[in-house]
Amino acid sequence: MKAQVVDGWPKDNKIRIILSETNAAQVNSLRRAILADVPKMAITKVRFEQGVTQDNQGEVIESVNVLPDEVLAHRLAMVPVPTFLEEFVFPEDDPNNENLPEDQWGSPLSQIIYHLSIRGPSSDSDEDFKTVYAGDLNVLGETKLQIKDEHKRIPLTILSKGQYLELYAYATLGRGRDHAKWCPAAAVTFQPRQKATLAKPKKAKVLFDLNLTSKSGLAIDSKLFTNKECTDVDAVLDLERALHQVGYGTGRDEAFDNAIVMEDIEGEYVFSFESDGSLPAEEIFNRACSELVSRFEKITSEVDAALA
Repeated sequence: MKAQVVDGWPKDNKIRIILSETNAAQVNSLRRAILADVPKMAITKVRFEQGVTQDNQGEVIESVNVLPDEVLAHRLAMVPVPTFLEEFVFPEDDPNNENLPEDQWGSPLSQIIYHLSIRGPSSDSDEDFKTVYAGDLNVLGETKLQIKDEHKRIPLTILSKGQYLELYAYATLGRGRDHAKWCPAAAVTFQPRQKATLAKPKKAKVLFDLNLTSKSGLAIDSKLFTNKECTDVDAVLDLERALHQVGYGTGRDEAFDNAIVMEDIEGEYVFSFESDGSLPAEEIFNRACSELVSRFEKITSEVDAALA
């Protein structure tokens, strides 16, 4: 299998890759490895501080909010946590956890701690509610582990007057096979790579005269073709979507008469996914490949040992 990132990608957290000299079974194994095997950090335990207190103006505030603790903990678990795989180990592999009961596990080698302390509007405020966001979490450690700017506006809950929320959230490494909170990517898809052939240039004007544009703003017209062929991955995908405007049921299919033909390229696939932001998309892909390699090497060694 060979892999090549499509020109112009990654875009933000999304990536598109051409896989060649492979088949659907191998590509699907890679898809499953991304979803289930690539580790990432996620909040797995939350400690809520309970009680009633007074602020410096004598106002009584209580540690309650509109959501049950379990629901809020689940929301926290789904917040993308910055992950640096070379700097952390799984809790069960942390030497500091050796000989300790599991409920006492936790060291800087295998755990990130976040603290949140926020109160609702004061009694004399014009606002009745205050929204608590993921950006209100403060890391107790290196600033690079702070929740990223792109995720800071994820809403967690709301507080009304007389309420406050204080908690400690603990993030550890895990894998998507154990819980969705540890899945580093979404929309992991693949499809056969295709090329478009301009079979009937005159009839293709039925499509071109619609003045459609691609996602990048390019016109859907004959300029996408070189020697009556288009192999650019992004352009072919845009053409595939555009062909729905001249397909069966549009009233244009007879005039168009299959003027543009889509053909699969043997042994090649377009692989796409979007990182949740915990890890760069390229690192997720490389990690998935490494996971598969190590797994197959283990199987090979076990087979060799059995046959020895």
